[in-house]
Parts: sequence; structure tokens; C-alpha cells
Amino acid sequence: MKETAFKSAWHTSPLGRILVSASCTGITGLWFEEQKYFASGLGMDRTDLVRSEDNKLISKCFHWLDIYFSGLVPDFTPPLDPRGTDFRLKVWNALLKVEYGRTASYMDIAREIKGSGQAPGVLCRAIGNAVAHNPISLIIPCHRVVGSDGSLTGYAGGLERKRKLLEMERNIAKMR
Repeated sequence: MKETAFKSAWHTSPLGRILVSASCTGITGLWFEEQKYFASGLGMDRTDLVRSEDNKLISKCFHWLDIYFSGLVPDFTPPLDPRGTDFRLKVWNALLKVEYGRTASYMDIAREIKGSGQAPGVLCRAIGNAVAHNPISLIIPCHRVVGSDGSLTGYAGGLERKRKLLEMERNIAKMR
């Protein structure tokens, strides 16, 4: 049976409202309100979203967000159902390996996915594009990707938000 709608609900965080969407199998999206590429990659538009505050997957994601923003490291990951090309899925899976409180460069991600023989510059640009289009921010931690020199690079949710997320994670990691 073809899925006709994604369940969705808004969550309030210290860094702004977050829209969470889910299929029947997992979280399909987590976006800060008005961020770049909002709700993209789902093969849907905003009219396909069915508001649902009582969805179990969304509730589990809200619990994850509450733990995360309370300054603790969540000890679980809600079921995920990201939608994208095989390449993007590889990149997003590599992002899941970047530990809380740490960062990785685009080249680190390239080494992790063992980039299909492409020139490093081309591969890093493709990885940058996949990172930018990550539909499940925070849980798939695209905010942890930085430039080779450690500089903050783009973030669909905004660089100031990225800076705050990394600072929060570093402070918590130091206390562990």
C-alpha cells in the first residue's frame, strides 16, 4: 500500500521551532523552522503533511530532542527513514558515526565512505551537497561537519545555530 501522507508535528527547542515528520517506519525529517531545504527530499510538499501530535515515532523523536537539549547525550536513536539517493544515504550513515562533542571534515567523510574513485575535490563537493540536504538534522549530525582547517562551514539551519550546537556538545562532552 502506498503511503499517502507523512505524520508531522512541531517541537519547541531552545534554538527555535522544529518540524518532525515520520513515515510508518521511521523519522523522515527534522528541520528548524524556515531552514534551507525545509521538508525537501521527501517527494512531498507541505500540503502532504498530516498534523499528528500522537504519533509514537514522533513522540520518541520529541523525547530524544528533550534529552538532547537538556544537556544530556541521548542513549537511543529513534527509528530513522531518511529518503535520498544511494550516495546521500552513504554520507548520512557516515555522519551517524561522528561522535557527540566531536567534528569531522568533508575529507574525513570521504575517507569513511571510500569515495568511488572520484577526485577528492569533486567528492568533497558532492559530500557537501549531501550534508546540506540531510533531512534529519541533529539526529543525523550534519552540524558536526567542519572545514579541513576546523572552520565552520555552511549549515542549513544557520551558522549561529551550528556554533551553539557544537558549543553545547563540547561542553557536555567535557563533563563526561
